[in-house]
Order: sequence, then structure tokens, then C-alpha cells
Amino acid sequence: MQPVPGKMPPMTDPYDLEALSRIVSRVMAVEETMLGGPKQNFIFRARGRLTQDSEQAYARLADSVKPLGLTALLRGDNARQEILLVKDLSRPGGGNARINLLLFLLTLGSVIFTAAINAVPASALPCETPADLAGSLAYQWKLIVILAGQALANLPAGLPFALSFLAVLGTHEFGHYLAGRKNNTRVTLPFFIPLPLISPFGTLGAVISMQEPPRNRNVLAEIGIAGPLAGFLVALPLLVIGLTMSTVEALPADLGPCEGFSLEGNSILYMLAKLAVFGRMLPSPAVFDTAPVLFYLRSFFTGFPFPMEGVDVIIHPLAFGAWAGLLITGLNLIPAGQLDGGHLLYVLLGERAGRILPWIMFGMVVLGLFWPGWFLWVVIIFFLGRAHAEPLDTVTPLDFRHRILAWVGLILFVLVFTPIPLQVFGG
Repeated sequence: MQPVPGKMPPMTDPYDLEALSRIVSRVMAVEETMLGGPKQNFIFRARGRLTQDSEQAYARLADSVKPLGLTALLRGDNARQEILLVKDLSRPGGGNARINLLLFLLTLGSVIFTAAINAVPASALPCETPADLAGSLAYQWKLIVILAGQALANLPAGLPFALSFLAVLGTHEFGHYLAGRKNNTRVTLPFFIPLPLISPFGTLGAVISMQEPPRNRNVLAEIGIAGPLAGFLVALPLLVIGLTMSTVEALPADLGPCEGFSLEGNSILYMLAKLAVFGRMLPSPAVFDTAPVLFYLRSFFTGFPFPMEGVDVIIHPLAFGAWAGLLITGLNLIPAGQLDGGHLLYVLLGERAGRILPWIMFGMVVLGLFWPGWFLWVVIIFFLGRAHAEPLDTVTPLDFRHRILAWVGLILFVLVFTPIPLQVFGG
């Protein structure tokens, strides 16, 4: 019996060398083949030259081996290619949407509650003298109880921040989700992570999980950029609207024993937004101790000197939520490993992206001298930065449109990255 053209010949053993060779030969002029095993980490390998466009060849091959419970990997360069057939790499199940909804509702409550706590005026809190702080643990519990009571009594005060922040965060994650679905890559719905009291925003953010590797670098670029770009497009108008509702006021010359406040850090975008709305660079000191350009460069990267007796924007909660969303966007765009920025750097540079990781970690260590939170990120990057989300097909080149998208993502990182995210003064 002659096989019908365009249809896979019948197979009784999916790991039969001859049968698998027939499938691969539909897209490749095969020069050598080999059955693998546990030591080789593949079931079948073929080497040769593709007989058609790599993207079309991979799609045809992947469709042919999927019913056999196999995943195709395409490796190589323009001179010679290699096809590896491995056991199906996709993870079963898509999760329970009710869990995603429950986590979102818990996170919404956590963010509203935390924002309401942040809105409690200092005058409503007890002020203890140093002598009274001998039992500091008791004082801390007393403070928590009072804060919680004040926040619960005035939860609506937390709504502007919570809605603004979660609009940015949610749009970011659904950008990834929709890009994955558009490219037939299985991804989970976003998992929001509530964390009241401990996190200054009431959440650790949200994550989605790719349940199978992206098909090629173009797909990885789309999934990687979709989240940050979608979140940015929501955050920017919210930030500008919120800044128009904010005021510029004098900063205190000194702080009493029970007085304190926090100062949100600058990114290039945030500085430009304040300049556009208020017509001046903020925060602004009463007197510059050096040239203004040097002052702002030093302040941008170190947070010092703090402009006491100067002026700064007293940010509206709506703008603060957008600022926090942009902060999370910048952290996700750090060009390392499994982060969004790591995906974009990988699609541009391939394996060479790993050479940049030590410099990124060194930079964060230096920034950690001025904001200790970067030391935690050094640890996170150490574990996330050693591997990239390698596509199934690494032969298909990054096309011009997706190359531009990847560069847009890295430029966005430069614009929204905040070297000194948050400073707290007094107490």
C-alpha cells in the first residue's frame, strides 16, 4: 500500500527510527539520524538541511508529532539544522479559574486595606517617648491595632490607590495572557498574590505561568513585551491625571520624634511627568549645593542629599497607584532570566544575553548600598537569571517588527526604572 501524499504513514511504534525519519524527511534533507535515550535527553535526533522555510517547517513538524505525545525542537543555524524529538513538554491542566478569582478578590481587599492604612494621618497615632518604648513589641502591637481600626473605619480612602494600581497590574498580566493565547501558547490566568501589612502596596504582584515553551523568538518577544506595554499604556494617563490632582508643598526643615513621611523615587518618566504638569523638576531643594544637573543625577541614583526645606509633590493616591504600577513594570523589565526584560534581551542576543547578567547583578549590588531592597533582588536574579525561556524553534530569526518591539521594551525599562524606589524619613 502506498501512503497517501500529505498524510503521516501508519506507525505502531512512535519511537521507531525509520518511522520517525519518514516524518522528519518531509521538512528536512536528512543526513544522519539517531534514537536517543535517558542519557541524551531526547527520543530522536536528525541532522541535515531544512527543505522549506524554518517557521513553516517547524509548524508542519510540530503538528505531525503532537499526536504521538512528542514535542519537536529545532536547533542550528543557516548552514545546518538539527531536529530533536522529546516527550511532550507542555504541562497538563490550565488551573482552576475560581482560584484565580479568589486570589484577585483577596488581593483587592489587601490592597484597599493597605492603602487605607497609608492614608491614616499621623495625628491619629499614639506618640511614645523613648522611655515609653522599653516594651517596644507591645507598642508595635498597639500601633498595628490602631492602624487596622482606623483603616477598617475608612476603607474608601484606599480605593483610588487600589483601583489605579490594580488596573495597571491587571492590564500587565492580561497583556501576557492574551499574547500567549493569540500565539497558541498555553498560559495560565494571572495569579494575584495578597500580602497585607508587610508589603507597602498590599501585594507581591501577580504572575502567569507559560505551560509550554514559546514556539520561536518572535512569539517570545510578543509575550514578553505585551504585559509591560499594556500596563504602561494604562499607567501613563492615570499618572498624569493623578498629578493634576496633586499639590506641590514645602518639605519640613526637621522632624519631631513621632513625625515622618515617605518619598517615592524618581524614574526618568516620573521626573518628566512632574515637569510637564508642574513646570519644574521635583523634588527641588531650597538651595543647590552643586550644579542642578549634577544634583539631580546624584539624587536619582543615590537618593541623597534629601532636599529638606525644599518642595516636592504631595502625590494623590490615584497617581501613587500609577507610580507603583510603573515601579513593578520597571522591576519586571530588568533584563535578566525569566523576567520580561530577560525574555526581550534573549530574543535580541540569544545565548549571548547571559554575558550581561554579571554586570546587572553588580549594578544592583552598587544600588543596594543606597537602597537595601536591591540585595533581595540580587538573590532573586541569581535564581531567575541563570536560564532563559528557550523557544522550541531557535532557527527562525527574529523579524524586524518583533526586533523593534523588543527594543521598545528595553527603552521602556530605561524610562520607568527607579533606582531608589522608596525612602522613609523619621518615624
